[in-house]
Amino acid sequence: MSEARAGNLGEYPLQGKVAVITGGSNGIGAAAARRLAAAGARIVVGYNQGAERAAALVAALPGEGHSALRTPMEDSAALRDAAAAVQATYGRCDVLINSAATTRPVPHADLKALDDALIDRVLVTNVRGPFATIRAFAPMLKASGDAVIVNISSLAAITGSGSSVIYGASKAAIDTMGMSLARALGPEIRVVSISPSMVATDFVPGRGREVVEKAAAKTPLKTVTEADDVALAVMAAITHLRLTTGSVILVDGGNHL
Repeated sequence: MSEARAGNLGEYPLQGKVAVITGGSNGIGAAAARRLAAAGARIVVGYNQGAERAAALVAALPGEGHSALRTPMEDSAALRDAAAAVQATYGRCDVLINSAATTRPVPHADLKALDDALIDRVLVTNVRGPFATIRAFAPMLKASGDAVIVNISSLAAITGSGSSVIYGASKAAIDTMGMSLARALGPEIRVVSISPSMVATDFVPGRGREVVEKAAAKTPLKTVTEADDVALAVMAAITHLRLTTGSVILVDGGNHL
């Protein structure tokens, strides 16, 4: 156990901590930003094309010291620049949440529709991008001595379901990568995957709330998963599950059963 972790047994305090959230301007990322800011963290809202949305969120977050920063998943050099900017502005990074991702609905049996361009885009954004982000921020996280990486995954990684074959595969890669990195980056850094089923956001193009409600009705808890439900799981992984690393935490209403 690192000295920093040994000295902070019990609930993980967020006051004074810096949390970087990729894909933080919308959906699960934005919900996590609100929760962490309310608990006292300074939030860096990472975005790609949603600059105005990120700025609006930063302005609305409780507390102070928040900022927006472009973190394009397809550009490793830009991610290194983003890490350097956080170092220059804050001098630290204690929490990294990889929420940025992409998908496009493709019927699983329609192999021709799952073209190479989509496969490459999903794998770069959902797998290489989060890894490049972790690689860029790892020195600051290590220096924290008691840091947490949370990767937003998906139930699709376990069931092979989801919006497309490649989307589920990309999230399975995130989970496996998380296990490897939990071993490689400990004891200073914990790595946890949070895996929801369908969430009531606009993440999947063309999927309205009625689809999510219909799917939720078939689960044991018969409850729609909201972005804030996932954000609460993120908070729990950071603040209370102090000895959890390399694990996948489902937020699915029992959908896996």
